[in-house]
Amino acid sequence: MLLLDTHIYLWYLVDSPRITREISEQISEADVVLVSAASIWEAAIKIGLGKLDAKVSDLVKGIEASGFSELPVSAEDASMVASLPPIHSDPFDRLLVAQALAGPFRLLTADSTVARYSDVVQLVT
Repeated sequence: MLLLDTHIYLWYLVDSPRITREISEQISEADVVLVSAASIWEAAIKIGLGKLDAKVSDLVKGIEASGFSELPVSAEDASMVASLPPIHSDPFDRLLVAQALAGPFRLLTADSTVARYSDVVQLVT
């Protein structure tokens, strides 16, 4: 089971060249690909701040349209953030790491700082 970091999901939706053949194959071969509600929340904030040009409704619809599944944020996921070392200051990245550890899911990210948390986090370049 794969959990996509926010930027990986956004790149996938727009067919970005940053999604390499290797990443694309991992995603297509996975039995289940998850997009966290936290990623939609993060994107909605960036849209509101003018840092992301997208429609949040398209991002939500893109989950199912891509054949992915939504991963809700549970109270347990949120509480696990407190036990993480302070490697990364971004609360959304920390929550995604907590969800990956709780799953356990393999979290695909291009953020090398996030990758320092655990071997469940896979750095893709």
